[in-house]
Amino acid sequence: MDTEQTELILNLDQLKDLTRRTIGHYEFNAESYRTGTADHDVSQNYEALLDSIESKKPFKILDLGCGPGRDLKYFKSLGHIPEGVEGSETFVEIARKSTGCDVYHMDFINLDLPQMEYDGIFANASIFHTPRQEINRVMRELNDSLKKRGVLFCSNPRGDNQEGFSGERYGFYYDWNTWKEICLNTGFEEIRHFFRPDGIPEEERPWLASVWRKI
Repeated sequence: MDTEQTELILNLDQLKDLTRRTIGHYEFNAESYRTGTADHDVSQNYEALLDSIESKKPFKILDLGCGPGRDLKYFKSLGHIPEGVEGSETFVEIARKSTGCDVYHMDFINLDLPQMEYDGIFANASIFHTPRQEINRVMRELNDSLKKRGVLFCSNPRGDNQEGFSGERYGFYYDWNTWKEICLNTGFEEIRHFFRPDGIPEEERPWLASVWRKI
């Protein structure tokens, strides 16, 4: 993994390039990713989001980085109103066709979300692709797109604040304290956090999941 713990300062061309490379990885591996993740058990993540939303059902949910639409399909099956945002054009087309949901083609550098629209945002293994210097802006945009006391669920690979490429995918690999500080500074309060999956010692669990309420 080609990552560093020193803070990187990236210009616009560099931001566009790392975004292009990361999205290109998913474009190239779209079918294998779709089949390889179709049966992943993320029920703990679904429950963490849905159990925290206070609004009247059905919930309007944004799936941020929806991939081929697995989670959109699940939320829709419960009677909710999910929409997706995805950077890969291939995934956008797959998700639209397989779910019938609205799926918008945009990336983290060019987010353009409606204000006060969603009861909940589901960001499963997606936000970590945002460069560190852009994360506060992205988190504020997510906060603005939530209704009053709306809920954000995030699951990020656990790390020690390294930033850079892992293969062709760019990411920032947060530890808990850094991620908590970012969320608290961008208009959220913590509901809960946990490390997953279950079944192994907590210090070995590779995913940091957290649930936040808009304040």
